[in-house]
Amino acid sequence: MSEAINSLITEQLDALLHGETNLVANLANASALLKQTLDDVNWAGFYLYQPATDDLILGPFQGNVACVHIENNRGVCGTALATQTVQRVADVHKFAGHIACDSASNSEVVVPLILANGEPLGVMDIDSPSLDRFSAEDQAVLEEFAHVLLKHVDKQ
Repeated sequence: MSEAINSLITEQLDALLHGETNLVANLANASALLKQTLDDVNWAGFYLYQPATDDLILGPFQGNVACVHIENNRGVCGTALATQTVQRVADVHKFAGHIACDSASNSEVVVPLILANGEPLGVMDIDSPSLDRFSAEDQAVLEEFAHVLLKHVDKQ
């Protein structure tokens, strides 16, 4: 198993996004920070909720090409959106309805992004080629990362 995710990443994100109000720029930099900082990760990025179609569409990311549309309540990302709960999956191949955008991914953590007004922004998705890559401690840091990100997004 890889090293735990360091909580300093949230401080780095806060400094990186300070004063910037563009959503795409902030998500792009957040995905780059995740991919650059996290060990044993092959994809880090965002899917944004589309209310008109009730699905997720690919947003800024770092990694291999990815699925463009994900239905609400389908796969790990759609489940995180529908349930508004973090999905930490040790083996994605055992997850019912898993969508294999990249066959090299074996574990995944998806954090729903819910705005202060209760509306979904989308999800933050991080994949690893290793099984059981993400610990409960990693999940807690990534939830805090999402909280910091949303703090900046809600200012826009």
